[in-house]
Amino acid sequence: MNKASRPSETRNDKDIVKSVQKWVNTFVMEMNLCPFAKHEMLNNRVRFVTTKAITEEQLLETLKDELELLNNDSSVETSLLIHPNVLQDFYDYNEFLSYADELLLEMGLEGIYQIASFHPHYQFGGTNPDDAENYTNRSPYPLLHLIREASLERAIEEYPDVDQVPIRNVALMNSLGQNKLQALFESLFKK
Repeated sequence: MNKASRPSETRNDKDIVKSVQKWVNTFVMEMNLCPFAKHEMLNNRVRFVTTKAITEEQLLETLKDELELLNNDSSVETSLLIHPNVLQDFYDYNEFLSYADELLLEMGLEGIYQIASFHPHYQFGGTNPDDAENYTNRSPYPLLHLIREASLERAIEEYPDVDQVPIRNVALMNSLGQNKLQALFESLFKK
């Protein structure tokens, strides 16, 4: 777990957060990929935070700090921990998720929080890298989405046909097609 990644580009934290916020607005909310996101965004309860971590160890420490912040600040519903300088390779990122889950166990937070994964090169098993459905989990930068499980459970209880959300999302991505999705994705970085 010692690999360091070079920053893929030189952008400041404000630009990075702006790109991720555009992604949340364009993909997550406008396309309704997550039917629970809009409420928290409108109520300003989503925390966008970048880290300067360049190693997995540094990212794990930042993740620990962010989980502690969530534990101590109920005004923050969910947190997007953006790490633009580490885990640029999707397979390394995917491997790192087991360390993140181990951290939840070590902190006694399993069942309290869950970590959803988003990455610029996200690829579901059994898909090709260019398959449109991968865009359901593609974000402008690698990030970890920290979710309060109790809140998610309440939202799921109140949402009809929650099991259909992933199916609908894949159908939507496929109907838009890879070319249109890639163009939308690239627009996230324009000022």
